[in-house]
Amino acid sequence: MAFDGTWKIDRNENYEKFMEAMGIGMMKRKLGAHDNLKITIQQNGDKFNVKESSNFRNIEIEFTLGVNFEYSLADGTELSGAWTLEGNKLVATFTRKDNGKVLKATREIVGDELIQTYVYEGVESKRFFKRG
Repeated sequence: MAFDGTWKIDRNENYEKFMEAMGIGMMKRKLGAHDNLKITIQQNGDKFNVKESSNFRNIEIEFTLGVNFEYSLADGTELSGAWTLEGNKLVATFTRKDNGKVLKATREIVGDELIQTYVYEGVESKRFFKRG
């Protein structure tokens, strides 16, 4: 599928503002903006295996489209939610366990880039990845 492959972070748009809205402290925001994130995605039907490696952690996530699962962000924020496929876009709605607020995320391939968009409390951020 189109998402399959290894993707390396190329640039961010409004990422520090997004992290600030999420309640992440200044030092972690500065580090997070330069995390050298690499994502490896393998899709098999409606099942996905995603490996994330960065300066801070290496994790592996398996999920099935439309099925809720639990996920922790690099700063320890715990979320619960699900990814779905809308056209050629992966769309997720996650709810924070600590405050019940919603984080929306999308992943889509545009040209030769994987674009991840996050929206939290009205703040939108984009992260752009190139095949690596």
